[in-house]
Amino acid sequence: MIKYQKGTDNIVTLTMDMDGRSANVINHEIGKAFVPCLAHLVKEKAAGSLRGVIITSAKKTFLAGGDLDYLYHANDAQEVFAFAEQLKSLFRGFETLGVPVVAAINGAALGGGFELAMSCHYRIAIGREDVKIGLPEVTLGLLPGGGGCIKLMWKLGIEKAFPILAEGTQFAPKAALDMGLIDEIVAPEDLFERARVWIKHNPNPMQPWDVPNAQIPHGIPSSPQLASKIAALTAQLTHKTRNNYPAPMAIASVLVEGASVDFATAMRIESRYFTSTVLSPVCKNMVKAFWFDLNSIKQGASRPTGYGKSRLRKVGVIGAGMMGSGITYICALSGLEVVLKDVSVAHAEKGKDYARHILKKQIETGKQTPQAANDLLSKIKTTDSASQFDNCDIVIEAIFENRALKARVTREAEQYLDEYSIVASNTSTLPITDLAEASVRPSNFIGLHFFSPVERMPLVEIIKGKKTSAQTLAHAFDFVKILHKTPIVVNDGRGFYTSRVFMTYIMEAMAMLAEGQNANTIEQAGLQAGMPVAPLALTDELTLSLALDLEKQAATDLADAYIAHPAVAILQEMVTKLDRTGKAKGAGFYSYPEGEKKQLWADLHTHFALQTQLDITTMKDRLLFIQCLETVRCLAEGIVETVADANIGSIFGWGFAPFQGGTLQYINAYGLSNFVTRCEVLADLFGSRFAPPASLVERASRNEAF
Repeated sequence: MIKYQKGTDNIVTLTMDMDGRSANVINHEIGKAFVPCLAHLVKEKAAGSLRGVIITSAKKTFLAGGDLDYLYHANDAQEVFAFAEQLKSLFRGFETLGVPVVAAINGAALGGGFELAMSCHYRIAIGREDVKIGLPEVTLGLLPGGGGCIKLMWKLGIEKAFPILAEGTQFAPKAALDMGLIDEIVAPEDLFERARVWIKHNPNPMQPWDVPNAQIPHGIPSSPQLASKIAALTAQLTHKTRNNYPAPMAIASVLVEGASVDFATAMRIESRYFTSTVLSPVCKNMVKAFWFDLNSIKQGASRPTGYGKSRLRKVGVIGAGMMGSGITYICALSGLEVVLKDVSVAHAEKGKDYARHILKKQIETGKQTPQAANDLLSKIKTTDSASQFDNCDIVIEAIFENRALKARVTREAEQYLDEYSIVASNTSTLPITDLAEASVRPSNFIGLHFFSPVERMPLVEIIKGKKTSAQTLAHAFDFVKILHKTPIVVNDGRGFYTSRVFMTYIMEAMAMLAEGQNANTIEQAGLQAGMPVAPLALTDELTLSLALDLEKQAATDLADAYIAHPAVAILQEMVTKLDRTGKAKGAGFYSYPEGEKKQLWADLHTHFALQTQLDITTMKDRLLFIQCLETVRCLAEGIVETVADANIGSIFGWGFAPFQGGTLQYINAYGLSNFVTRCEVLADLFGSRFAPPASLVERASRNEAF
């Protein structure tokens, strides 16, 4: 667990190496292992035979954050508080040992791992870019519980510490050094020698909070200048989080309250706020989604077994529009050779300009070197001939949503592909099974639905057609992982999963507008519910004409089973009568005055008169519940097969309120029986689309969470 090794120079090296784990984590187990080590160090110090301590790791990481399995299942406030206090006591033991203690950071030091490093008197990290340093607890609805908030405040001051804690940024070594999080960067082979040198030259170090009469840098909350900044900061925080995320405000409270008391009291204050966030529903939701569900996906739960990991090297992309250009860029960024084809080389070069533009900005900001940019661009070959797809492992079609055109380019590409090559369509709505009919090898045909902008959006929705082989799926999954994207796997169907459920959000908003609800209140309900973009504004981005076309296609596909959505009347009025089709036209639900901020169309309620207004809670419920219900239907129909794919797909795909943990986790947290009851009320008031599916009612009767 922890190897204790003492050198001839009386410097002890403690090497963390937890059994049965790929990474060391902060939990009760490692805490217990440190206790006898610390006790022995105290004896060595008393005997005068201890000069210093180096703490390092035998793993590729230094020390990861807390044991999230423990924190997720924790429900006893006293136990959680005691755990935080014990951890602080352990770390405090190293600070007050009376000899210099150095953290030799040989890999990622995050969360509790960095809190241990902060408890050392000096922090040296190796200079690899994959080494990440920081306190990212807030991204899981938590705050640091091992002294991280208070100690960072003492090192940097409130104003500098808060954004690091509230944003949960993970820093590469150079950035961490610039921020003052670590003290030195060295080559891996120099790590321990530099630690020894520092120990020998600094025999009596003290932490800033232990220096007599020391003060927190840059002022305390009672100082007028900082008080005004804190007031502004909390106002900004409320606006940004809409009070849906308790952890950032708890961090602000820890810093403000902790700056007004002695160090020991401040540490207890942190423990109390840590306990409150651990027990909060938001923490449980976010840990479920961003730890358990996301790890399940990354570990390949949806990847067919029995197929070796594929090593794709060459990719073809058809279509140099925004999507094709983005796909081309991320493929080249991932080290793949790319052939970008369009109707002419000139058009294809315009697609390559997308990569040139991104790289130019990166060079200007120092994130990329000219040589590295040129190397990346050299991986992209532009052409107007499908013959250049020879030896491609996969060809991705990213052209207009036109079945005939997609069929033609598929047949054209396949002439030059071998029997193992994959053809993928980036369609967001057209059935993959239908598109695969144009292929000579439908078993090698699959859907890869990227999201825009491709280089920023983390998700790829992999769609299996009826004839898609398990091997094709496995290799497509591997391809998405090569691109450093998160793959979810779904079955073919109208709108697949993400597009189908996403549409319910904007359609429900338009249904409320049709009822005479205030447009501004509808928008606020969407934002307060935790969605990243208000629904009517999002409809403008999508374009109302596209939304209308999709609804017409749904009517065709579903035939007699189609039930007209109340939003259709709004779409028909806006598109066909008022010619307001969205942002691209400069006129939709919003007006877009040149050089000014967009604003809701002043005449909107002239055409859609206001009626009796709903309370905002009901509006929020409608916007969230309708997405969750459609997810349940997708699960029952087999469109989406796993809870993890559903939850992560909803968050990463269209931005379903992250603090809720995904569409199915929202139902879990609400309580299945309570959710069914609320659905029945909404169905009575607003229509059968809110009626709970039989699969949900049955699951609720068994009290079986997703």
